[in-house]
Amino acid sequence: MKSPLEQFDIFNIKLVSFGGVDFSLNNILIPFFLILLFICVYICVYSYNLSIIPFYIQNIVESIYIFLIYLIKQQAGTYGFFWFPFIFCIFHFILFSNLFSLIPFGIALTSHLILIFWLSCTTCISIFIIGLLRFHLKFLYIFIPQCPFILLPVLIPIEIFSYLIRLFSLSIRLAANILAGHTLVHIIVTFILNLIKVDLILSIIFLIPLFLILILEFGVALLQAYVFTVLTCIYLGDTKSLGAH
Repeated sequence: MKSPLEQFDIFNIKLVSFGGVDFSLNNILIPFFLILLFICVYICVYSYNLSIIPFYIQNIVESIYIFLIYLIKQQAGTYGFFWFPFIFCIFHFILFSNLFSLIPFGIALTSHLILIFWLSCTTCISIFIIGLLRFHLKFLYIFIPQCPFILLPVLIPIEIFSYLIRLFSLSIRLAANILAGHTLVHIIVTFILNLIKVDLILSIIFLIPLFLILILEFGVALLQAYVFTVLTCIYLGDTKSLGAH
């Protein structure tokens, strides 16, 4: 691998075409389906092995459950509890995708902007449609700020632009952090491997900053899943009531 960015390349493993439609299996689909399968198994195993005195796995899942409940209540109120299954799934998908990328030879799904942009785009558009279904055209009042009438022609386009920019900021923030972190780790690992040929002791010393960066990457994986989820809850809070706008 000559370039640090080659680890993010998408390539076909098996070419499959049926009726002019491409069903090819590429390297990004394998971890994608593995993560979805893991989430399903994770939920099923937890659901069928509940006990009054929780074992350590149940204790972890219940802690995450309580954390998400508190997060939704804080950002969207009790109204957001209706969307808990969606928040639960989106948090775990991003979290497991980030953690999977930390495994050696793991593929960073969340570093691919097109995938995360599609996730953020569908999320934001769905939230906007929810608002329209709840309040009909009155929901568009979120683009009309409380200000003197003469300023409305200037501020309304700004409000619309700030609302649309959510689609990009939600995805770019996540993809950029994962992309930058994995690129940095690749550069340091390549440097250490080349340094081994020159000085073994010095290369061992450089394992310390590598270990610290990996710890930081683990923290970023958790933090970015939290940030994506909390912003989704905030956007859902916009559909709670018109009085909040």
